[in-house]
Formats: sequence, C-alpha cells, structure tokens
Amino acid sequence: MTPLLTVEDLRVSFPTRTGLIEAVRGVSFTLGRERLGIVGESGSGKSQTGRAIMGLTPPQATISAKTLTFDGLDLLTAGARERRALRGNRIAMILQDPKYSLNPVMTIGRQIVETLRTHRRVSGAEARSRALAMLEAVQIREPTRVYDLYPHEVSGGMGQRVMIAMMLIAEPELLIADEPTSALDVTVQLDVLAILDRLVAERGMGLIFISHDLRLVSSFCDRVIVMYAGRIVEEIAARDLKQAKHPYTQGLLACMPEIGADRHPLPVLDRKPEWAR
Repeated sequence: MTPLLTVEDLRVSFPTRTGLIEAVRGVSFTLGRERLGIVGESGSGKSQTGRAIMGLTPPQATISAKTLTFDGLDLLTAGARERRALRGNRIAMILQDPKYSLNPVMTIGRQIVETLRTHRRVSGAEARSRALAMLEAVQIREPTRVYDLYPHEVSGGMGQRVMIAMMLIAEPELLIADEPTSALDVTVQLDVLAILDRLVAERGMGLIFISHDLRLVSSFCDRVIVMYAGRIVEEIAARDLKQAKHPYTQGLLACMPEIGADRHPLPVLDRKPEWAR
C-alpha cells in the first residue's frame, strides 16, 4: 500500500547571529492510515517536523528533503495556493497553545465556521449546526453559549478543545496533533483521544501525535519515533516501547514517575554527545 505521507532526509535550519541552527537533521519516516507518535524533549525538532510538513515554517528558514510527499503530491514544489488548499482541508495541525493560535477578535463559532466554509460548500445554517456538533463532540458544555464567546473568555483547556474542533471540522486525511491534550484533564483527554481514534479507524485518517507523554503515546499510537537534537534516534512499535534499545529512550522511560515506587535519588537523563551525531 502506498504511504499517505513520505518524509526522507528532511532538514530544517534557521539563520541566527551566531550561525546556522539545524532544528531538524535528516528525519525520515513514512505514514499510512495509522497513529504515529513522535516523542522527545523540548527542542528535539518534533514541532518543526510537523510545521515543515504543513508548510508553516517561518520564511527565513531553509527546508530541504530528498522526498516530502503527501498522497503523491510533492510538498516541496507545491505552490502557495496549492498549499493553502491543503491546509485545514486534507491536512490539518492542532497547535500547542490556543492563546496564540485562535484569532482574538473573532468569536469561536465564527472561526470554526470559517474553517469549514473555506473548504466545503455548505450553507451558513449547516455550518453552524456542524460547528455546534463538533464543539459538543470535544466535550464542551453549552456549545451554543461557547459558540458566541471570544477566545479570551474561555479557559486554556476549553481553548485547546476549540482548536481540536476547528481542525477536525473539515475531516482531514492527515492530522498533525502537537501536544493536543496537554491542557486537558484526564476524562476530557480520553474523550478527545477516542474521537481521534475513531477518525483513524473509520475514515482511514493518518495521525502524527507529538507528545512528551510516553505513557500516553505507548497506549494510543501504533508506532513511535524518538527524536533527539533534531534527529531520529529510534523507531519502535508502541507496544514495545518499554523494550527500547537506545539509551536515550531508556533514559526517558527511566525518568517517568511510578506510583508507589521508592526512587531515591531520582534518575537523571545523562545525555551523550554521540547521540546528536
């Protein structure tokens, strides 16, 4: 089966006063109709990998790859108009912080409806109905009231759910979820994961799930990519994550708290220079 997404030797670099910073260095993977987890510390290149696929990297950055294709379309050579037609439609990305991702001068309902009507020919009434249904699906109480609120009038967790609703409303084929449940409590987190799981299972959506939560990734995803210093150091089946071979992955797992365990002193991740080479 042809992969939905193919990434080969992806590189993203940024010019700075002190020289070129390589945020992503030679990342390669394929994605089918499955759930792929990407884990690693802050600054490991997880989000920049997702943004490069979406075409949301800042203009001063340099992006290169041997292959970067989505459903046969070369994303490196696609024009700006073609990219805009893809974003929010066939490819969507849930960003980390709703405070900076939602438009502060537009109501929540208007932003969700705008996303839908940009890519689907639906009436205003149908768009409103679908937006309310999606707000309800991500466990927002009183969706009719929240529909007319502005982003600053909702909590961080509710804003995160609004972002998820906005990105799912057009039913994308590929969803990049960057820490989508970090601001949610456990019960809502499970509901959101159930929605994503259903979309993968029923619609054949491909999902890239970026997270720091190794337990969540190991239980929810099919495969896991571990990144360090812009590179992939290990790729493993999610169910086998506890049997990871790379010392960096083992170190991350060792730092996870265990209920009832007496761990003194707490483990510290000992980073090796050769891991970044």
